[in-house]
Amino acid sequence: MVPQYKLTYFNLKGLGEPLRFLLKYGNLDFEDIRYELKDWPQIKDKQPFGQLPTLEHNGKVAVQSIAIARYLAKQVKLTGANDWEDLEIDSVIDTITDLRAKIISNHENEEAMKQVRKESIPFYLNRLETIAKNNKGHLAVGKLTWADVYFAGALDFINARAGVNIIEKYPNLQKVVDTVLTIPQIKKWVATRPKTDL
Repeated sequence: MVPQYKLTYFNLKGLGEPLRFLLKYGNLDFEDIRYELKDWPQIKDKQPFGQLPTLEHNGKVAVQSIAIARYLAKQVKLTGANDWEDLEIDSVIDTITDLRAKIISNHENEEAMKQVRKESIPFYLNRLETIAKNNKGHLAVGKLTWADVYFAGALDFINARAGVNIIEKYPNLQKVVDTVLTIPQIKKWVATRPKTDL
């Protein structure tokens, strides 16, 4: 049987792993297409906006990792109960995206990364830690949502680029990640997925 979904990304976790987590969480059958970075110049022009990931479903192709994640979250019922709850979730996702961008844009400059580790990471994580504490070990609305799954899926890549375990001193954020990683279908995926450094 042909998989319903086709996820195309590089052979690394990066922006693709949160999407794989969501697909696995929902037991959505998908083809996990991975390109090596060295092959990117040959395939870039074939992508709708010259970037990855892309998601193909029912013959249609979508781009932009957050938009894809939000769509998958709806498919697997990990959204909020109303528009305000969805706003809370989106706010957390955008904050995670801001943090990741700070780290990614500076990771090749050790002096800049020292500043990011000293200022930016604590700035964001102290606030996210409070959110997780107030939401009983979740990042929004007091229950498992795609914000939790997205954060857990993105963390390995963020840590690799930061050069540290960014949540080491944040027990409520660790609880968020632990909760996600003990979901049986995600736990199985993590144990069997292709091994990559990033």
